[in-house]
Amino acid sequence: MQENPVINPLRPRQLDALIALAHLLDRLETQPLTASPDQYRLLVQRIQNELATVRFDPQLDAVLTAFPAAAEIYENLSYEWAGLCRSPLEFSARTELLTKQVLHDAARRADA
Repeated sequence: MQENPVINPLRPRQLDALIALAHLLDRLETQPLTASPDQYRLLVQRIQNELATVRFDPQLDAVLTAFPAAAEIYENLSYEWAGLCRSPLEFSARTELLTKQVLHDAARRADA
């Protein structure tokens, strides 16, 4: 049996709430009709609040690696200063090019 990278007796206790919330979010991502939009929004807000209280370190990286939905929230919160820091480079580059194209098209329509 492979050990979960998040289960570590030396991890800071402050990550316990984040781990529990991230686990719940991953379950909701695979079973999207089990929560109302308000419940989903509240869960995401709680994860955002937890992420705001922790520093990025190897333990947080392990949590984000184990829980992709929470990693996406982290990346969105960090976008201003870190871009798509957890996404593969090819995905990040494609996203940037697509964003530039969308902005260019929107500006052209606004001028028309």
